[in-house]
Amino acid sequence: MHRAHQSVERERAGSTWIGDTWNLVFTPETGDPLYGPTVARCFQALLKAAGLPRQRFHDLRHGCATYMLTQGVPLRVAMDVLGHNQVHVTAHTYSHVMPGLQRDVMERVGTVLRGPHEPMAANLAVN
Repeated sequence: MHRAHQSVERERAGSTWIGDTWNLVFTPETGDPLYGPTVARCFQALLKAAGLPRQRFHDLRHGCATYMLTQGVPLRVAMDVLGHNQVHVTAHTYSHVMPGLQRDVMERVGTVLRGPHEPMAANLAVN
């Protein structure tokens, strides 16, 4: 849908359209890259309007990666979405998420082994 809207912008811009150089998805009316400070300013305004604290725009990327990993998206798929060259870069960058995922996996395995209605032994801790 956005590409269709962008096609209309391309036609409207005519010879001033320079977007074919980059093939970007989100652009100003002429197709050139968005200006970073403008994006940051708009992002901060949206956060404020939503009653949220200030954040770096780049934090959206980290939030997306963390969400993918906690939802069970394979590390290799997350690597591709994030544009990392190697899976160890993704694993290292988001290693803080891994202990929680390991706990979740262990709890799931425990449920399968114990059955859904048996409580976990009180003296067993998952590290």
